[in-house]
Parts: sequence; structure tokens; C-alpha cells
Amino acid sequence: MFKKFLMVLLTLGLAIVTLLLAASNPTGPNTVSFDDPVGLWTSLGMLIVLFLPPLILSLFNHLAVKIISAIYQGFIVLTFFGLILVGLILPSVPIIVLGLLGVATSICSIIVTVSVGLKKERLLTNS
Repeated sequence: MFKKFLMVLLTLGLAIVTLLLAASNPTGPNTVSFDDPVGLWTSLGMLIVLFLPPLILSLFNHLAVKIISAIYQGFIVLTFFGLILVGLILPSVPIIVLGLLGVATSICSIIVTVSVGLKKERLLTNS
């Protein structure tokens, strides 16, 4: 159970690092930056709120909850894929690297979410 929680927490940490990198290199007047602390804190708060459902769902070990959590985390994977595309449009190696790390971490988190506890479920159903 804690493996799932730690994987989602690691993905959240990577998303926060990505947000802080974006804030340190603003690309325009409407992007998040350290010059606008209210906007930065709002973005950080929204990021944490959006990660609360998979964090809470990772505490449960029911198959339906695992599937819902995996689908939700799939949207996070798509977001990191979008970050890779942004990094390719704006030639920025750190953004591409963080996007790749985010995709890898999110996919590993989905795998851990779905696979944790499968052996116990199989043992219980076979007995």
C-alpha cells in the first residue's frame, strides 16, 4: 500500500519541480513566474489539489479503486507527454528531461498501483 502512495508522491514531487522550473524561466506575461507570488502559490495549490485523488485512492486496495486511480494517473502521463511537446517547440532540454522523467515515473506509478496486492488476491481466490 505504501509503495503506491510513495510512487504517487514521487510523481507529485516531480510535478512541483517542473512547476518551479517553469516559474524560473517564464516565457511570457501570462505564464507562472516568481515575480507573481500569488499566481505561483495558486498554481502550486491547484497542482496539489489535483494530485489528492490519486494520493487518497492509493491508500485503498480494492480492484475498482485501483482501476480508477490508474485511469486518473493516465491523465497525468498525458500531461507530461504534453510537456515534452512544449519542450520540443521551445527548444529546452531541461523541460524535455523533466517531461521524460515524469512520463517514466507516472507509468511506473500506474504499474505499481495495479500490480500491488495481486498475489494476495490470487491466493485468496485460489484457496
